[in-house]
Amino acid sequence: MDWDARLYDQSHDFVAAYGENLLGLLPDGLGFVVDVGCGTGALTEALTARAARVVGIDASPDMIVQARMRLPRVEFLVMDACDMPWNGCVDALFSNAALHWIEDQERLTAVMARALRPGGLLVCEFGAQGNIGRIRAAFGAAFQAVLAGEGIGPAHLNSERFYFPSAQEYAALLSRHGFSVRLAEEYDRPTPLKGGEEGLARWMAQFFAQDLDCVAPEAQEKVFTAVADALRASMWNNGGWIADYRRLRVVAVKH
Repeated sequence: MDWDARLYDQSHDFVAAYGENLLGLLPDGLGFVVDVGCGTGALTEALTARAARVVGIDASPDMIVQARMRLPRVEFLVMDACDMPWNGCVDALFSNAALHWIEDQERLTAVMARALRPGGLLVCEFGAQGNIGRIRAAFGAAFQAVLAGEGIGPAHLNSERFYFPSAQEYAALLSRHGFSVRLAEEYDRPTPLKGGEEGLARWMAQFFAQDLDCVAPEAQEKVFTAVADALRASMWNNGGWIADYRRLRVVAVKH
């Protein structure tokens, strides 16, 4: 999908802010670290203090442009995580709020296992089972209703393709690919969205863009209004929207 990197930094900087304490799960003095799904490089900079070499990868060219402007001395590559080329030489793979975007998790996990040296670390956090469950349900209902109103049949939504596993499910996947799981925990993280009344619509415009781009702007506004109406009683608090985030945090070691 296409990302608006500037909007991401301005309105969704909570993604990196919440990821800062994930860095504490990495040891100091690492050799080679890859930031998988680095986005605009907000956390990559902190990784440079822990490793001799850091490479940031992201499938979005716009994100990589922004990251290179932020950190011109760090190596950033436009790359799908499933295409990582390294073989047994990476000391740690770090990833915050990225792995749930990748549909082929078997391939991704095999590639990560291949990239790491024996004893190398995977430290990651992404959406857990039930993440943004109420938002996704409200969006799906509103989007299909708008399509029906325009005489268009039901659509298979891209927003239904997120990979949000349970801790048990993801630990089993890692184990199949030669990882020893040290930590796999789920936790609720209610997340305030910036922008007041417009915060939820801006969030949907960014994270559900693949679906919304298929309909006209007028139809998009109908979806935004319907979702806000459906969620206001449960997710509007003190002048802002609170998204129902649920996260999975993992530390695993490559055998």
